[in-house]
Amino acid sequence: MTAQEVRLCGLLLQEHFGDVVEKVGTHLLRNGAQHLRAIVQETGTPMDLVKKSLCVLIQHGACAFSSGRKGPGSPVEYQASFERILRILRYPRYIYTAKTLYGDTGELIIEELLQRGHMTMSSTVKTVADRLTLNMEEGHSMEYSEVSNTFSKLVETHFLQRCPPVEVAGKAVSATPDPATTPGAPANNTTPSTPESFADCYKVPHVTLIGRGKRRNSSEDGEDQRNAKRAKEDPETHGDEGIYWQVNFERFHLHFRDQAIISAVANKLDQTSSEIVRTMLRMSEVTTPPIATCTQALSANEIFRSLPPNYNISRPILDQYLTLLVDDPMEFVGKSGDSGGGMYVVNLHRALANLARATLESVVQERFGSRSARIFRLLLRKRHLEQKQVEDFAMIPAKEAKDMLYTLLSENLVQLQEIPKTPDHAPSRTFYLYTVNQLPTARMLLQNCFKTVANLIERRLFETKESKRLLEKSQRIEAILASLQASGAEPEQLTEVEEMITPPEKQQLESLRHHINKLDSAENQVDETIFLLESYIKAMKRL
Repeated sequence: MTAQEVRLCGLLLQEHFGDVVEKVGTHLLRNGAQHLRAIVQETGTPMDLVKKSLCVLIQHGACAFSSGRKGPGSPVEYQASFERILRILRYPRYIYTAKTLYGDTGELIIEELLQRGHMTMSSTVKTVADRLTLNMEEGHSMEYSEVSNTFSKLVETHFLQRCPPVEVAGKAVSATPDPATTPGAPANNTTPSTPESFADCYKVPHVTLIGRGKRRNSSEDGEDQRNAKRAKEDPETHGDEGIYWQVNFERFHLHFRDQAIISAVANKLDQTSSEIVRTMLRMSEVTTPPIATCTQALSANEIFRSLPPNYNISRPILDQYLTLLVDDPMEFVGKSGDSGGGMYVVNLHRALANLARATLESVVQERFGSRSARIFRLLLRKRHLEQKQVEDFAMIPAKEAKDMLYTLLSENLVQLQEIPKTPDHAPSRTFYLYTVNQLPTARMLLQNCFKTVANLIERRLFETKESKRLLEKSQRIEAILASLQASGAEPEQLTEVEEMITPPEKQQLESLRHHINKLDSAENQVDETIFLLESYIKAMKRL
C-alpha cells in the first residue's frame, strides 16, 4: 500500500465516520494486523473508543478479524481493508446506477445499505417504505410488498448478497457484529469466509411483512430512543432474523465495465454496433465468470434472436456488423468458430487494455499537447524506436522531438532501453531505444489519481470549513422555513424569514455551492479513471 492510498483512505474515513475512526483505521492500514491492546497503546486512544471504532469498521466491511498468528490462546487480530475503504469514493455511482436500473426504490435500498453497512431485509424494506411515503402526497403511502419486490430483484441480479457467516468454534454465525458486543468478543479460531462460498448467498428468505410505509413527523423524532428500547424488549419477528444483506460491489463493477465497453464501441463505431455488443454482454452475463478473459461464445443466430425488437436489422446486416467489429483494430469482439453462422465472443481483458491505453493517451495529450501524444501513440504501436526513427515516423523536427521525448522520459511516461553491441557498453556502440511499458505507466497514473482525489477532498473540506458559520445559518433558516410551510404560515412570514440572509450572503452561498459542485463532479470523473485503471491492472494480474 502506498502513501497516497493511506492518505486518501484517511480522508474518506474522517469525512464519513469522524476523527477517532480515521485514527484507528489509518493506524491499521499502516501497521497491518494488530490485536486490541496494541491498537490502544500505539494510538493513545481509550479502549472504549477503539472498540466502538472497530465495530463501525467491521459493520461496514472495512475491517476483518481473525485468530491470532501465535496460535490458540493468542488475542484476536484486526486488519483494515484499504480496497473496501476506497469503495466509499464510489458510493454516488452505485446509488445512481441503482436508480437508473430500479428507480427510486432501488436507489433508496442501496443508499440505506451503504449508510448502515448491512441490514436485514425486513428493516431495509420498512425504512425505505417510510422514506418513500414521506415524499408522497397526503393520503398516499408505499406498500411494503412493492419495496420487497425491488429488493428481491436486486438479489436476483446479484447486486445484493447475504453477509457471509463466520465460523466460530465450528458453528456458523452471522458475520454482522451485535451492537451490544465488542470486537474483542469473537473466539480465537474465528475464520472469515467469502460471500460466494456461502450456499445461500443469493437466497431471499420468506419475510412476513404486511402493511404500508408510515409518515414520521418531527415531533416523533424525539421518541426514537424510547421506540428502539421498546422494540428490543418486544421485538417483531418477520422470518429473517439474523440474515443480513450487503451491497455486492463486484457485481456493480462488472456492470460499470460492461457500460464502459458499450460506450467505447458507440464512440468508435455507431449506436447499432454498441447495441450488438450490449446484447452479447447481456446474454453471457450469467454464464461468464467475473475473472474470465472473454465471454462465452455466442452464435450469430442467438445474437440475432436476442436483439431488441426496435432494432429492425436483417440477418445479413448483422453479419456485416459482426465482421466490422471483429476486423476493428480495438478488437472488442473476436470470432471463435464458424458453427451456427459464426461463434463470437467479447474480449473483456483486451477491451480493458485498450480503454486503459486510450486513457493514457488522453492524459499525455492534455498535459503535453497533441505532438507529444502522437509520439506516445507511436511508441505504443511500434514498441521500440530510436530517436531518429521517432522523428521520421512522427514527422516532427529533430529538436522538438528530442525535447518532447526527454520531457516524457522525465515524467516516467516513456522508458529508455540500452542494447549494447559490445560488452564494454560504449555509448558509440550502443542502441538507445525508447519504449512505453503500459502496465507500469498505468500503475503510476493510478497513484496520481489517488493523489488528485485526496487533493480535491481536502480542498472541498477547506472550502466548507471557511464558510461553516454561513452554512449553519442557511441550514437553520431552511429548517424554519420548512416548519412554517408545514404549519401553513402566511407568505409575509416566509418572506421575513428569507430576508434574514442578506444579498451578499446569498451570493457567497451560491458561489460556494458552485465550487463544491465542481469539486464533487471532478471527484466522480477521476474515480471513473481510477476504475478503468484498477480493472486493467487486476485483469493483467490474472493473465
